[in-house]
Amino acid sequence: MTQEKHISVWNNCLNFIRQNIDPKQFNLWFMPIKPVSLVESTLTVEVPSEFFREYLEGAYLDLLKASLKKELGAAARLVYVVTPVQKQQSLIYPAAHGSAPVNKTISVETFTKAGNPGPFVFPGIQRVQVNPQLNPVYCFENLVVGECNKMGFTAGESISDAPGKTAFNPLFLFGGPGLGKTHLAQAIGIAIKKKYPELVVLYVPANRFKTQYMDAVNVKNKLTDFLAFYMKMDVLIMDDIQDLVGPSTQNAFFNIFNHLHQSGKQLIFTSDRPPVELENFEARLLSRLKWGLSVELQKPDFNTRLEMLKARAFREGVKLNEDVLHFLASRIKSNFRELEGALISLIANATLAHKEITVELAESITEKIVGEQQNDITIDKVQKVVCDYFNITRDTLLSKSRKRQIVQARQIAMYMSRSLINCSLSTIGAEIGGKDHATVLHACTTVTDLMSTDKTFRQYVTDIEKMLVPVRR
Repeated sequence: MTQEKHISVWNNCLNFIRQNIDPKQFNLWFMPIKPVSLVESTLTVEVPSEFFREYLEGAYLDLLKASLKKELGAAARLVYVVTPVQKQQSLIYPAAHGSAPVNKTISVETFTKAGNPGPFVFPGIQRVQVNPQLNPVYCFENLVVGECNKMGFTAGESISDAPGKTAFNPLFLFGGPGLGKTHLAQAIGIAIKKKYPELVVLYVPANRFKTQYMDAVNVKNKLTDFLAFYMKMDVLIMDDIQDLVGPSTQNAFFNIFNHLHQSGKQLIFTSDRPPVELENFEARLLSRLKWGLSVELQKPDFNTRLEMLKARAFREGVKLNEDVLHFLASRIKSNFRELEGALISLIANATLAHKEITVELAESITEKIVGEQQNDITIDKVQKVVCDYFNITRDTLLSKSRKRQIVQARQIAMYMSRSLINCSLSTIGAEIGGKDHATVLHACTTVTDLMSTDKTFRQYVTDIEKMLVPVRR
């Protein structure tokens, strides 16, 4: 190909696109794109940021495909080069042709020739290609590691080196929303596929598994096929396992779990709570979920939040000054998801409005997104309010005193931490006197019971909640 070929091809694509899009949108989203090279049927173009690339694919992928197909034929492919921060290596992304992990073809025995061999399979097919359902973005390379997730990351690396052969089977990841459970679980699956391409890996949310099971029950002979399908997996990753409710669904999963575990296959689960707090789960299934390693993912500290912002800004190809980064890291403390969302919104607003990214703009954007969430209740704040209300010191609250007033204050602090913050029982216990999860659970139950029978006690709880709620709003 001549050096000018890629330019002429892209110009022809632009002419086609211009005829099928609003002029303002064309100038905003297509004029900044620069053609880089053309090798056979693969056109490489340069875009200004990762946000730009994601928006382009989300809004105009069909139009891009149509223009390329018109110029280069059915084999046409598009690759993006994201312009990085100065003096840093370019980041290359294939367009949505997919670079996700691929499983080998497996053989699934069906009950009848016309039966469906599994949840992701077409009727009548004996040898099937199982989609791992893994997002290539959720890889170890894009995971920021800090004290909040270091243990889970280390366990994940060990598992990816020897799936099913470590003591971490099953691996149970738990924590609040937006702390990276799904990312870490999928990263393990992606790493396993890279090292062991012959293994069949499957990621499935618990709700989807439940729906598939219910569908299988309602079709003759399909349940057998459903079980046979899942028992073929080498690595099974189930997200949000707390949603796996219902005795029949749990019974089916119990059989799958047993088969896979006894066969030396790797099991990975995520949940918003530890195994001991899973409600309406059969005892035999709960006991198996505790067999391996349970790891709690914590809220990220300031340094981890800062590193996450720097990494994502680099991926976006956007240069942010330290003041902006420090402001965002200080402003948004709850989880990675909100932090990343704020950064993307900031970049998007600056890009679309052609504004410079400043602390003032960041303050405006974050205020719209999180409002006053940065005054979120913490266990420390709960302790302070309870101590002020009962006129006791924090040391007294955390002591082993069995005086009635002290015990009630301690129980209310545990109850408020659970109901207003939704921390795990183990975390609350560790922060309030070094108690175990059973003690915290008992405290929450006691407070609930006393509120229904003791008017004076109920007033205590109501008053303290009124003192805390304005902090949350």
